Amino acid sequence: MMGQQHLTIMHVLFSRGFAGSERSTAESCNQQCQQHKVILVIRKGHRKHGVSIIDKLDNRIKVVEIDHFWFTRWHLNKLINHYQADVIHCHLRRATRIVGKISPKAATVSTLHIRANGPYFNKMDGLICNARWQIAELKNSYAGKIHKAHNSLTPHKTLSADEITKLREQLAPQPQTYLIGAVGRFHASKAWDTLIAAFKQLTTEQKQQCKLVFFGSGSLEQELKKLAENEAQIEFLGFKNNIKDYYQCLDLLVCPSRFEPLPRVILEAMDAGTPVIASDQGGCKELIEDYGGLLFPVDNVPALTAQLSYCISHKPTRHKPDLTAHYIENANQAIVDFYLSCIQAS
Repeated sequence: MMGQQHLTIMHVLFSRGFAGSERSTAESCNQQCQQHKVILVIRKGHRKHGVSIIDKLDNRIKVVEIDHFWFTRWHLNKLINHYQADVIHCHLRRATRIVGKISPKAATVSTLHIRANGPYFNKMDGLICNARWQIAELKNSYAGKIHKAHNSLTPHKTLSADEITKLREQLAPQPQTYLIGAVGRFHASKAWDTLIAAFKQLTTEQKQQCKLVFFGSGSLEQELKKLAENEAQIEFLGFKNNIKDYYQCLDLLVCPSRFEPLPRVILEAMDAGTPVIASDQGGCKELIEDYGGLLFPVDNVPALTAQLSYCISHKPTRHKPDLTAHYIENANQAIVDFYLSCIQAS
């Protein structure tokens, strides 16, 4: 074992674009490259809708692109042998499957950004779980090492009052408007249709007091816009690179997901002090139970309407819980320690 001072860490990710899994991977790479040699292997064609993980990487990270259709396993095995990695950290199912088929001499680890949705997760020396429900699912099927991680969070700078005012002016002309935010991919699992339906059931007076703003993009964008087409107080603002700034000018964040491993958007909103309403599913429930907020039964439109109505009327105060366990330097050190235990055992 090389010791904690300097490891060669190879991350493997074959997805496209830049969503939650890519952001988590980038944050890990950027933190680890400060003390270790870090290689990130990605697919050709990694850019989607104009964005890619490489836009967010420290220049000390060695990025290698390989073809994701032809001879992928052969190319990846060649890279593993060339760099002599101490640990290979897989992200998502395709990377885990290909590394599992190679069975390299290096220690292998995979993060459950979603769940262990394939047999090759069982071939990893270690699995990193972000949520307690993921560990419960592994109880009778996995014999390797398990690490309960704290989904990483990079604390964001606090904006000045003037900066917040300017951002709010972009979203609503009236300073007293109650701003409700929805952040994430436009995918069925996010249940944005439930949120729109619940908003539409608010009284006319309540709607006049607030505005619902969506940040994001995805295949369901036109369908969601159609659901909201007669609601003047719903607006779609697209993907924002500075979304962490916008959290600070929102009065409320809603995360109505039907499925969510451990939603980073909730952590980021909490870091900004923004009150949160979330569904009672998976990681949503875990974060609300740990740090505060409101829960509603998933897909229960009347229940969500009632929660929205309560927040519009009572305007819960901003609150920043202690999220230090999730701070990237702390969360990453725990992962590096887990790497070392897997290296020692392999």
